Amino acid sequence: MYTVFFVALISTSHDMTAQKTNLYLLSGQGSDERIYQEIDWDTARYNVTYIPYLIPESGETMNAYAHRMAAAMDTSNAFSLVGVSLGGMISSEIKTFTNPEKVILISSAKCRAELPWQYRIQRILPFYKLVPKNVLKYAALIAQPLFEPDRKSHAEVCSAMLKSKNKVFTKRSIQMIMNWDKLDSDPEIIHIHGTNDNTLPIKRIDATHVVKNGSHMMTLTRANEVSAILNNVL
Repeated sequence: MYTVFFVALISTSHDMTAQKTNLYLLSGQGSDERIYQEIDWDTARYNVTYIPYLIPESGETMNAYAHRMAAAMDTSNAFSLVGVSLGGMISSEIKTFTNPEKVILISSAKCRAELPWQYRIQRILPFYKLVPKNVLKYAALIAQPLFEPDRKSHAEVCSAMLKSKNKVFTKRSIQMIMNWDKLDSDPEIIHIHGTNDNTLPIKRIDATHVVKNGSHMMTLTRANEVSAILNNVL
């Protein structure tokens, strides 16, 4: 009798786990899994997994890189994607060759047209190539507080994430963004964007959900609002 009970209990538990959808998280260029540390995920429905970045190959395109990143995901079963900044761009590329249930971008861009002009012009005039890898990495430590001042509420973790980035990754990921050639804005993508995002200004963004006064760092600084949207759309 007890054996049957425990077998049934284990079977029920297995079925509940199997019913969960895999939710894969991608961070921004200057961040890692800590960018999501304040988000309240619905773990009863989702197996939440952060996908760490690979080092891009020299000259690698965003789409080719997205294929390599997707190899770490189980795309044969139900899954969804959430990406912040660069992670959102990669997620939008992954959607072009897989079939996720949902793709959610936060503080990101769905296609090249949503990038600010400073990014797009560097495809023609690639000034970033003249800057040494070490300088690019540490320039971000100076630039981020200037562009996104509300990060001060999480200054320690923001600085730690930037310092932990590989300098080769930093330079090559900049190259991927500057040369991104995705032209189509997929209307099925859910896009959460803040009105005070100074890195990717909202004026070029076709957002489905707008966070008033939200910045590029709003998964940390406005986590309650972002969590509410995420759990509503997932």
